[in-house]
This record gives sequence, structure tokens and C-alpha cells, in this order.
Amino acid sequence: MRTLLLDGDDVHDNADMSELVPAIEEAFAAYHRGDAQMPPKSYIDLPWYNGDFRSMPAYLDAGEWDAAGVKWVNVHTDNEEEYGLPTVMGTMIYSDPKNAFPLAILDGTELTMKRTGAAAAVATDHLAVPDATSLGIVGAGAQSYTQLEAIASVRDIREVVISDLSEERVARFVDAFEDRFEVRAGSVEEAAACDVLSTVTPVEDPIVSREAVGEHTHVNAMGADAEGKHELADEVLLDAKLVIDDHEQTTHSGEINVPYAAGVLGDDDIYAEIGEIVVGEKDGRVASDGITVFDSTGLAIQDVAAAHIVYEHADERDNGYAFDLLGLAE
Repeated sequence: MRTLLLDGDDVHDNADMSELVPAIEEAFAAYHRGDAQMPPKSYIDLPWYNGDFRSMPAYLDAGEWDAAGVKWVNVHTDNEEEYGLPTVMGTMIYSDPKNAFPLAILDGTELTMKRTGAAAAVATDHLAVPDATSLGIVGAGAQSYTQLEAIASVRDIREVVISDLSEERVARFVDAFEDRFEVRAGSVEEAAACDVLSTVTPVEDPIVSREAVGEHTHVNAMGADAEGKHELADEVLLDAKLVIDDHEQTTHSGEINVPYAAGVLGDDDIYAEIGEIVVGEKDGRVASDGITVFDSTGLAIQDVAAAHIVYEHADERDNGYAFDLLGLAE
């Protein structure tokens, strides 16, 4: 009985999008069916460090497998400049539900990037036009890479427009993908005109206007994960078929949190939770749809589902470092 220690490379190598996207879709379905437990995300706010911690526990039963775990993650916006550390870091503990044994301790940072991309891919698969070939991404940080990797697994993406205030980040992104896609730097407006748009920024003042968004664009609003964050103009949200991941989280800390708190947007403006669409209770994109928006806050069930995929493959392939965490070895 040994625990696997899996670093970022191990997580990356064992989280292929062809398996991860269906696992995240199964997690959304289990949550909607009531086959999951996910207490609200808890926050420890540390304004004197310009940061916070979040605790994200969950259990889900996907039918053929079940899984449990908890992620401990931070957002410290001064980290890169002051300490040479990532803004977001996480640690995932993945446990066996039947006896609580800690099967693995995983790098939660890479896991978060992977499952966030996969969640956007699930929404894109259900809400984007079937023949989508162009993807705009606003924000060229770490999340942008898995947005492209995941979304390209569900649509035939050929053209990519990347927009960011940092020319250096844009150049790194272009270098990473120019051998696989027609990828170029562009403005927010150019990115927003694509068939699919993913926004992955920490802004509090909207940067995507209604005029910029294509008439049939699907938008994955991925950046807002705390109260006050807001990437899309209210008019975009009000004009769109609006889909969320979880009502409590999105109204508190998702893309809709600011207009919801102000009374500009209400429950009647929300079309569905993504789980309702995944299980077929509500339609995804239909011919008459214009703009669609997926407001993703990131759910603990996604982390658990992703950890399940990573652990199963790492165990099969003898990846990672196995150690006797609890001192149970004879």
C-alpha cells in the first residue's frame, strides 16, 4: 500500500485530452444526476499577501468508477514578480473512496490547467457551431495552452488568434503551436470574432465588448474565479444563451458574479447548467442560436475526475514515485 507522488510532468504525460474530456463530461453528468458530493469551495483571504487559498473537496460516482479527493490551491498575484513562482499553485490528494487510502499526491497546478481546458472543450462540443475552425484566446498565460489543446480535440481548429498585453507571452504561445496551427497575434476584437473564444484573464473590468463578439461565436469565460472578476461586457452575457457550471459558484465568483450582484442579470437569464445539457435534459446549440457563453468557475468534481485519469495511467505505466506515506509497509 504505497502512495504515488506525481509531479507536473507525470500529470501532463498521463492526462491525454482524448480521455480527459470525456471524464470531465462524466463528472458534469454525475453532478447533475446527484451522484456527486461537492461542498462549496472555501476561501482563506490573505489581502496583506495579495493572495488567497481555496479548498476544493469532492466525491463522484460515474457509474463504472468512483473517486474522491481534495485540492488545495492558491492565487497570489505578486508571485511571479516577487518570488519567481507561479501565480496559481495547487496540490491534489486523490483517495480511494472505499477505504480512504491516499492513492496519490499530485501536482494540482498542471491538473488544474488540464481539467480547465477539458471543461472548456466539453462546453465547446455542445455549444459551438459544428464546423468551427477558428479559436480566439484572450490571455496568453499557462491556461491558454490547454484551452487550445483541449478545444482542438473536439473541433477542427485551424486558425488561432492569441491576444495578450505581453508580447513576450504571445511570442511563446505562437512558438509553441505554429507547427500545428495557423496561429498569430491579434487584438481582443480579432480574437472575439472567431468561431470560439476563450478568455483566461484575471481582469475586473470587462475587456470583451458586445460589438467585438461574432454573431455565432461560442465564448468560454474561464478567467473569473473570485468575487469582482469580470471579463465580458454585460451585453454579451445578456444577449447570449448563457450556460454555467454551478449556480452557487458562478453567482459568487464566476463571470456573472458582478452583474448578478448588481441585479443586471438574474436567474431568468441563465439557460442551463452544463450538466443539464450533457445528460440531454436541455439542448446545446441549435440552429437558431447566436452567441453562446459558458461561465466556468472550475469545480472540484473536475479535479477528482482528472486525478482519476492521471492516477490510473500512472499506476499502469509505473510513473511517479511510490512511497509509504502512512508507514504501513511491512
